[in-house]
Amino acid sequence: MFSVRPMLEKKQRSHDFSWPMQNIKMAPNVSTPQEQYESSKGSRVISFHSTSKWKTHFEASKRTNRLVVIYFTATWCGPCRHMEPLINNFANLYPDVEFIKIDVDELMSVAEMFVVRTMPTFVLIKRGDVIDRVVGAKKDDLQMKIQKHRI
Repeated sequence: MFSVRPMLEKKQRSHDFSWPMQNIKMAPNVSTPQEQYESSKGSRVISFHSTSKWKTHFEASKRTNRLVVIYFTATWCGPCRHMEPLINNFANLYPDVEFIKIDVDELMSVAEMFVVRTMPTFVLIKRGDVIDRVVGAKKDDLQMKIQKHRI
């Protein structure tokens, strides 16, 4: 697990070029959830790269009873990279659950809204309300909570 605090402090120091730029993947320029599905190579995980698009989608999700799992991650987070294929597998295993990926460096305000301090963090919501969360790369805990709340 990694804390967000050092990441925020480093980000504020714009003159600090000590971290490896070559490892950063640029987000695809997509505009709809359907394009996001298609751009993620068959993954059923929706990635948001715009706060306004996230807010629109989040407001729409409040009108359904569908479980939404928000996966807060960062490109520099090793445990997050470990969980990535598992999240893709869960998305295929549970098609009735919506999986959303948020990079905390891109959408810091969304991470703050859900009080994310450690990566990876998984926030489970229904009708806009947080019903559970898993902090850390805890595959079994996450799967158990998905199964519990998806009905």
